[in-house]
Amino acid sequence: MNGKNKYKKTLTACYLGFITQSIAANFAPLLFLTFHKTYGIPFGKIALISTVFYVTQLLIDVVCAKFGDRLGYRLCAVVSEIASALGLAGLAFLPQMLPDPFSGIIISVVIYAVGSGLIEVLASPIVEACPFENKDSVMSLLHSFYCWGSVGVILLSTVFFAVFGIEQWRWLACVWAMVPLVNVYFFATCPIEPLVEDGKGMSIRDLIRTPLFILGIVLMVCAGASEMSMAQWASAFVESALNLPKTAGDLAGPCLFAVTMGISRVIYGRFGHKLELTGYMIGSGILCLVCYFIAALSQLPVLCLIGCIFCGFSVGIMWPGTIRVLSSRLTAGGTAMFALLAMAGDLGGAFGPGLVGFIAERSNDSIQNGLLAGSIFPAVLIVSILIIKAVSVKKN
Repeated sequence: MNGKNKYKKTLTACYLGFITQSIAANFAPLLFLTFHKTYGIPFGKIALISTVFYVTQLLIDVVCAKFGDRLGYRLCAVVSEIASALGLAGLAFLPQMLPDPFSGIIISVVIYAVGSGLIEVLASPIVEACPFENKDSVMSLLHSFYCWGSVGVILLSTVFFAVFGIEQWRWLACVWAMVPLVNVYFFATCPIEPLVEDGKGMSIRDLIRTPLFILGIVLMVCAGASEMSMAQWASAFVESALNLPKTAGDLAGPCLFAVTMGISRVIYGRFGHKLELTGYMIGSGILCLVCYFIAALSQLPVLCLIGCIFCGFSVGIMWPGTIRVLSSRLTAGGTAMFALLAMAGDLGGAFGPGLVGFIAERSNDSIQNGLLAGSIFPAVLIVSILIIKAVSVKKN
């Protein structure tokens, strides 16, 4: 059996893993208003659901950096899918079973966030360890499945609610839980290779002492911030700029953002072997900066919408591209490197939207001013990639 066919099941498992992560990240936010109406949970508490989800992921990133190699990829991957399935199913049952529904929701979120955090760290090194040609393209295509998963969750959930009613959301939670449950089989039986020989991966201390890795951390923070600053504010921005209702705003903003981001990753996955990665990332960074400026400075609502949508295309390569740039240069980085890079991306994803919101609030609720401040992230990313490219050219 040739290498491509042998590791096809491995790729399928990682694809489903990223789809599972997109379900975990996007399903509960669709129910925030339902939680408020059904259980009487105040919006202040509901806002904590996303916070708990991302904080849990960050903690898992740290744990993986320390213990991931010792526990092994297969065990951690299987645990990730079981946790995701239990958490999503728990969302349907625990709020009714416990005296405090909010506690049931939070327990479920923590459980599936553990699974989401594990697969976020593990999928990339599992694929990196497979003997594929054109790793840049394979990695980009892998990460596109998070985008398609996000689009699928939003669209299919919207259709389900329209056909069966929002009050049937618990059944849908159980349906989504089947995806990671099925993927337990794939991770349990697919071939998984070690990324580095046992005991030969770089330690956290070694990584922190490596200038290239520090640049990679900066890149990942900026990649996460560039993506999430626009993605999380796109709905509110489109609603306010175009005076659209929320459903239309979600479809025109976050959904189209995810579509263009997925298209970007598929294009690079198809033609990446013909392109130089760092140059492509620099071009994407420049496009991202232009999109931020268009969204932040244009007085025409249609141009603002175009800036939001094409920003998704520009950020598509940033996260998988950064992972590939580092993994190809620090071949002994091991799981610790992938875990710390994921943590940096999550930190950027948490900090970026907060900065946009803070600046918007301080400027008479102008989201455009907030996005203008957010343009610092693609700007720093461009500079960081230029430094890495210059160092690489100098060494050669």
